[in-house]
Amino acid sequence: MSETTTTDLYEVTMALSYLRERMTEPATFSCFVRQLPPDRGFLVCAGAESALSYLSRYRVGLDDAKAFAEALGRPLHDLMPLVGTRFTGTVRAVPEGRVVLAGEPLMEVTAPLPQAQLVETCVLNHLSHQTMVASKCIRCVIAAQGHAVVDFSLRRTHGTAAGLQAARLAALTGYAGTSNVATARALNFPAVGTMAHSYVEAFENEEAAFTAFARCHPGPVTLLVDTYDTESGVAVAARVLRALGRADGSAIRLDSGDLKELSFRARAVLDAAGLTQVRIIASGGLDEFAVHDLLSAGAPIDVFAVGTRVGVSADAPYLDSAYKLVEYDGRPMMKLSSAKVTAPGRKQVFRRRGCADVIGLADETPPVGSVPLLETMMRGGARCTYLPPLEEVRRQLTAEVAQLPAAAREIRSPVPVRATVSKPLAALTVRVRQRIERAVFGTTPVGRSDHVSG
Repeated sequence: MSETTTTDLYEVTMALSYLRERMTEPATFSCFVRQLPPDRGFLVCAGAESALSYLSRYRVGLDDAKAFAEALGRPLHDLMPLVGTRFTGTVRAVPEGRVVLAGEPLMEVTAPLPQAQLVETCVLNHLSHQTMVASKCIRCVIAAQGHAVVDFSLRRTHGTAAGLQAARLAALTGYAGTSNVATARALNFPAVGTMAHSYVEAFENEEAAFTAFARCHPGPVTLLVDTYDTESGVAVAARVLRALGRADGSAIRLDSGDLKELSFRARAVLDAAGLTQVRIIASGGLDEFAVHDLLSAGAPIDVFAVGTRVGVSADAPYLDSAYKLVEYDGRPMMKLSSAKVTAPGRKQVFRRRGCADVIGLADETPPVGSVPLLETMMRGGARCTYLPPLEEVRRQLTAEVAQLPAAAREIRSPVPVRATVSKPLAALTVRVRQRIERAVFGTTPVGRSDHVSG
């Protein structure tokens, strides 16, 4: 399946019309999130790397034109003006792993109008999905309060490509490992895993299963203890680990039931057996809410394996994201629809300590004590910057999250951090609005006060 034809049909119909009307001057589109999902005090920007890779490969070939013609029910000749189109524009974006707020541009794409329009769908998809999952991942790290978190999401993400992205974002946000071998290998990131209940069931009893597993795998092992009865499973695991001298670095895994109560009982059994060094790993439908509640209750859990609910961001599975035209042929543009008003012009986010951000114009003087957040990552359709090593990204993200107001980091009912708008941007918004309203309505309507985003 062609990446080029993986798009919404209206991108093609609009691009064709632009070409017919000779509207090929540079256009800037801004990608942003209008509102944060429930229980989110901030977001973590992600997806720029894969979006840039997509843009650098973008080409419309003859086969793509044939597919578009078939979809539209039109002769191939009508679609030929698109053949040979590639992305030749400039991209400014927030580096991956940075905290972002509602209304702030994650990426701004400037290119000839047909090009900038054609790439909308995939750019928005890359940024929206990965920002959503990265934001869920970091909340698990916050909830874990220094305890290790590992990614077990691959088997239930919405496709293996999404699973690869989730594992990468887990690494980016500070997880200790992933069950996803491909991502672990690609990123030199620890691969982690235990055993399934089916493995235990395949043997005559738990002792035989645990012994066979430990004999097969040298070094520390993790034994799944809740296939039948958890407490007896912990006792069997303790007996096997002691008999084989394999306690150091090893762990048991709890995957079901009342994890709080079971973790207390498991810890008591292990300690009574003199295995204080054996860790307890918890899994089974966990996310930041469950992790927060378990640790708040004092559960003696050392490692949290999060999977399904994090890999699909179950409580907030989408972002209210948009990709809107803000400038064409040097002229600032904006949308006036009720509740979806956008701000005009190319923008910059000026970051101050604590993410007290100011959204301003791209060419305005930065406010005192601020640094610009968006960086130029592509010129002439070619990459000009690359993501720093993951360890560096993790360190910066950790520091930035630590600077957020405590209320924004709360797991339940956080208070979102809100960016302010610079005076030059506010003034431009008023001027552009008046210009549009005069052109559309012949006058400026009275009493309009829609909220401006992006």
